[in-house]
Amino acid sequence: GLLAPAEGAGPRPLLAVATHVHFDHSGGLQHFEEVAVHSAEAAALLQGDNYEAVTWLSDREVARPPRPGWSSRQFRVPPVRPSRLLHEGDVINLGDRQLTVMHMPGHSRGSICLHDKDRKILFSGDVVYDGSMIDWLPYSRISDYIASCQRLMELVDRGLVEMVLPGHFNIFGAERLYWLASNYISQAGVCHKISTCAMRSIASVALRVANSRITS
Repeated sequence: GLLAPAEGAGPRPLLAVATHVHFDHSGGLQHFEEVAVHSAEAAALLQGDNYEAVTWLSDREVARPPRPGWSSRQFRVPPVRPSRLLHEGDVINLGDRQLTVMHMPGHSRGSICLHDKDRKILFSGDVVYDGSMIDWLPYSRISDYIASCQRLMELVDRGLVEMVLPGHFNIFGAERLYWLASNYISQAGVCHKISTCAMRSIASVALRVANSRITS
């Protein structure tokens, strides 16, 4: 019923909103006419930048190959021209639901959450989920992640979030959100920064090698 038009009306417009451009969140955007992404990652999406999209796929991650003989080594996020650039405070109007864009960099430079203020629901993408938060990718930044986590804690303190719908794993509530955000901040010390720097260097080299092979 998502696309079913109201009686006497034309088709409802469909907008695909990318919480960020990592391949597992942007690889299917080519199938939509209307695509929204934060302005910080618009160029990467337009250029099909598979380094920033962290395109590093293995066959074991694919449930069903799209065609016989297909290999994950062939996969690339195709260039997509965004039809809407998102910024902090923008509102996506769904008619009976309003989603406010919250720019929450750290995991990536253009990561966003969508906040349904009326229902106190946060669509968090990969900014936060009930698992280890990844801050060692090429465009990750610990200082940004700390600031984003502080904003998440503030949402809980102000009673603005009761349920989080993340990009991975299970749905969780405000108490768990506060713990995940505060725990990241408490762990982001010198040792964490050193290990993250090393991980980012390794990931950067591996991504460049993997995507140069795909290109060739």
